[in-house]
Amino acid sequence: MSATAAAAIEHDDSTTPIPPPAGSTTDRARSVFMRYVWLWPALLTLGLGVHGSWRPELWRDELATWTAAGRSTGELFDLLGHVDAVSGAYYLLMHFWIGAFGDSPTVLRLPSALAMTGAAVFVVLAGRKLFGPRTALVAGLLFAVVPSISRYAQEARSYAFVLLAVSAATWLLLRAIERPTVLRWLPYAVAVALAGLFHMVSLVFLAGHAVIVAMRWQQSRDRRLLFGFPAAVVVAMLPVLPLVMLGQKQAGRQIGWLHQPGLATYVDFWHGLFGSALVSGCFLALAAIPAGWSVGRRRAFEVGVLAGLPIVLTWFVSQGHTAYFFDRYQLYTVPAWAILAGAGLAAIRPRALTALGLVAVALLGYQDQQALRKSTSHEVTNGKAAAKIIADGYRAGDGFVPVRGSSSWMMIDLETEYYLPKGVHLKDVFAARSAEQKQDLFVDPCKEPAACIGDTGRVWVVTLGEADDPYANLEKPEAEALRAVFTPVQVKHVRGLTVSLLERHR
Repeated sequence: MSATAAAAIEHDDSTTPIPPPAGSTTDRARSVFMRYVWLWPALLTLGLGVHGSWRPELWRDELATWTAAGRSTGELFDLLGHVDAVSGAYYLLMHFWIGAFGDSPTVLRLPSALAMTGAAVFVVLAGRKLFGPRTALVAGLLFAVVPSISRYAQEARSYAFVLLAVSAATWLLLRAIERPTVLRWLPYAVAVALAGLFHMVSLVFLAGHAVIVAMRWQQSRDRRLLFGFPAAVVVAMLPVLPLVMLGQKQAGRQIGWLHQPGLATYVDFWHGLFGSALVSGCFLALAAIPAGWSVGRRRAFEVGVLAGLPIVLTWFVSQGHTAYFFDRYQLYTVPAWAILAGAGLAAIRPRALTALGLVAVALLGYQDQQALRKSTSHEVTNGKAAAKIIADGYRAGDGFVPVRGSSSWMMIDLETEYYLPKGVHLKDVFAARSAEQKQDLFVDPCKEPAACIGDTGRVWVVTLGEADDPYANLEKPEAEALRAVFTPVQVKHVRGLTVSLLERHR
């Protein structure tokens, strides 16, 4: 790229006031378009976030959201004292959302779509401050068509809110650097606090912000940067630190399944981060273009630090006792990658190639976009079909035995219960205490299964796999207790599950 093109990008700055509309209709329309340049990526992100969000079946993390947010506030805080404290802010938000709008799949996922839309707005605003409105528009559109962005805009978890908070914090940081006053540092502190409250692992992004502050101070020598930034971070940490301390106690249960990453982990990481191997390749290639600029390279380096440094630091930290390196945990870096890739794509001449590049990235991610809207894209089992079988044959007083034990983490009980009609009430036969009574996400299993059966006349058993044995995967004492009392009268298979109806021996 020529020095002239790079210079044009460097000086295409949004801080310059947009002039009033000129006399012609074309000039007026162009002025309005550029003034509200954030609107178009936001609408595209929202459209892709909502489109098809009703198709994928809820998976276990979303079911955890549903069961936690559906409890009373008292029960919710009791739960957070034992598990999932790091998701407490999100659960509380969803508690009020479900109370107001219900808990259908689309409704459960809509807050994430709205949050991701807000993130797209801040991607554009930050891109405009750094490189101007044209690059900002390209960055916002690239952000919108990333398959992982649509994926987590359609998931009832906190990741979209993390992206919103981190994207807002980046834009607010750029504003505070321009004029380092208390009134500009305070909203930045709020955004940082929200990022930590929604997912504390995301706070690694502060390392990139610190580098930017240091680089800008080196240019301006404004001492207010040296005092304002750390003061804002300290203020932001005040509500987050208690959560960090509690989260550390629960870390083994929350993320104990993550393993220490090696260098080979990066092979799959990029695919997971962008939701597409082809799109990730495009982004990384486009992001490399600004490295060759003769002018404007400094700001491109700043964005590169925001995109790459948190990933590298998290990888190194994960070499210790606890691993935090996982693609969706670093999803908050995608906005920076979008801005950097947008700067690279917008610099290509002639300008028609920029539009062609956007179309090409969207087409390369099309198959992945389609795949994430299938019913199986979130979960491999079909709890919805299992619930329909039970509902069709239900009688009042029926019992329920879902596979638990070593398979409890699959949350087959919650998956089935979510899709049961409101009028179907099954007795959880082998639950000594409900999850609410236990103040947990999982029930307290009955220690003497035979005694817990009581006078239950019929039992619906849901197990993993599609074996004809209705007792497959059940804990041995549970299977023996059921065999002693019941006879299988119906065994049906759905994707990944076996649904059996047992009746008492005649």
